Amino acid sequence: MLRPKAESPGALRAYLENQPAWLWPVLIVEWPFAWLAYVLGNWSIVRVCGYLGKLSVLIAVVFYFTESPDRAKQKHYQAWQVINTAQHMGGSGGRIDALSELNADGVPLVGVDVSSAFLQGVQLPKARLLRANFDNADVRSGDFAGADLTYASLRGANFRQSNFARASLNSADLTDTDFCSAQLRDADFDDATLDGADLGNADLASIKWQHVKSIRKANIAGVRNAPDGFVSWALKNGAVQADANSSCPAPSADR
Repeated sequence: MLRPKAESPGALRAYLENQPAWLWPVLIVEWPFAWLAYVLGNWSIVRVCGYLGKLSVLIAVVFYFTESPDRAKQKHYQAWQVINTAQHMGGSGGRIDALSELNADGVPLVGVDVSSAFLQGVQLPKARLLRANFDNADVRSGDFAGADLTYASLRGANFRQSNFARASLNSADLTDTDFCSAQLRDADFDDATLDGADLGNADLASIKWQHVKSIRKANIAGVRNAPDGFVSWALKNGAVQADANSSCPAPSADR
């Protein structure tokens, strides 16, 4: 049943009436299309198709949001594939982005193995990295502020100028780890092993050091903002103050 929703365009003469003559060529072309739109607009099937089109958009939106958890799982699975495939290999292998994306989505990185990887500048603030393996990795200028590295192994890794503010390094193996010019403010080193570590020019403000497991041969030359008693305790327990390392200058300002 036809139910007009708009006025008919009428005859061509009426369509052109009261319109400037210079516009007539355009209106003459438009007039049959106006009729076509008028006729189709009165067909119920056309209106139903319009409603169905809008409904399909709504359904697509609903499916988009209901399937978002599956898309997130797929993204996380792909990121883990990148990390695991490149395990024990040098270079980045896409692991910088994969780790950062997983951490940004709140995925725990417990036990992740990135030994020997090139991860310079990786962003892992507040990451859950318990028992992670960073042995011999190059992680200069990384961000681990507030991260949990309890029981992690960082043996021989390069963390120069990295940010470990408020990080937990409880029971971590930091043997020969390079923390030169690193930000270690408020970091927790309870039961951590720092033998041979390089803390040259590192910011040690308010670190928890009273229960460090071992600090033999660690370099504490030029440490900044060291807590009262730390330097004398460290030297007494085997730490050294090596000559200033020209390749590890003190930062121009505390970060």
